[in-house]
Amino acid sequence: MFYEILYGLSDQISVFNVFRYITFRTVLAVLTSFFFTFVIAPSCIRWLKKLSLTQHIRDDGPQTHFKKEGTPTMGGIIIIASVVLSVLLWGNLKNHYIWIMLISFLGFGLIGFIDDYLKATRKNYKGLPGRYKLFAQFLLASSVTLFLYFNPKDPYTTVLSIPFFKQWLIDLGIFYIPFAVFVIVGSSNAVNLTDGMDGLAAGLVGIASIVNAVLLYVSGHAVFAKYLYVLYIPGTGELAVFCGAMLGACLGFLWYNAYPAEVFMGDVGSLSLGGALGSLAVITKHEIVLAVVGGIFVAEALSVILQVGYFKLTNGKRIFRMAPLHHHFELKKWPETKVIVRFWIIGIILALLSLLTLKLR
Repeated sequence: MFYEILYGLSDQISVFNVFRYITFRTVLAVLTSFFFTFVIAPSCIRWLKKLSLTQHIRDDGPQTHFKKEGTPTMGGIIIIASVVLSVLLWGNLKNHYIWIMLISFLGFGLIGFIDDYLKATRKNYKGLPGRYKLFAQFLLASSVTLFLYFNPKDPYTTVLSIPFFKQWLIDLGIFYIPFAVFVIVGSSNAVNLTDGMDGLAAGLVGIASIVNAVLLYVSGHAVFAKYLYVLYIPGTGELAVFCGAMLGACLGFLWYNAYPAEVFMGDVGSLSLGGALGSLAVITKHEIVLAVVGGIFVAEALSVILQVGYFKLTNGKRIFRMAPLHHHFELKKWPETKVIVRFWIIGIILALLSLLTLKLR
């Protein structure tokens, strides 16, 4: 919106020519979403309390979490509003990738909203039934994937790119569709499972957003893509603005979500952010890099899968003291803040390794 107006004035006022630069608008997106989140969060928290949309702590969870009972949840609404506003203001709305991301982001957010609302308003605290929730996620991810699959502007629609190697591409053909759907749905649920400690998911998504912004900018820049042996996909660089908006929203939300949290993002936040990360990876063909930068998300999801599978196979035995993984360390008497900061540190190291893949090709 502002991009169209202000850049359109560049012929009359030369200073407005700066809005043609994606990097400049990405910084503006970070600042806009941060300040919008920071400003509206207090009133939104009071509104959530007034509506009694608060967190219920399961009886089988860590005992240290019982004190969080009654903390407002569904704060992800703030994140979604901030990201959408920032993207609409500073993004090039003629770019179809922007609209794909907004649809994915809002779609997964809607699924999370319904789940959160049912949990908060029903006496048995059960949200959207798992089969319906997964069906909706797969349906949305399939729609996004099919649009990308039939995108005539993308010459690599069915290609899987292998990092650390120069142009090592594997053409999956029609099988790329279920693979991409799995990536998007898996990413959404992995972030959702990670969102179990104050600020943990918001901090890690913020870190991943920075890496994605760099990857997207390089992928959409013909010169940089050629130099770094990255697949050049025209138009994807504009999504750096979307990543900037996510980063700013996560930082602003983290101000209130950091330990001890004043608000939780809920499924409406975690599913939307995770779905966005998965969709970005599919668009740029950096699915494997997503598994690296999102290594904590992968570990959290795998811990749940392994725990459940081992429990069923051994009639009640466990690999971890509790899953997801962050609860395992809690039960080992690690303070919650120590778990969070150490997971952030690992996330930063994984982010650096992900960026290293750009040069080692």
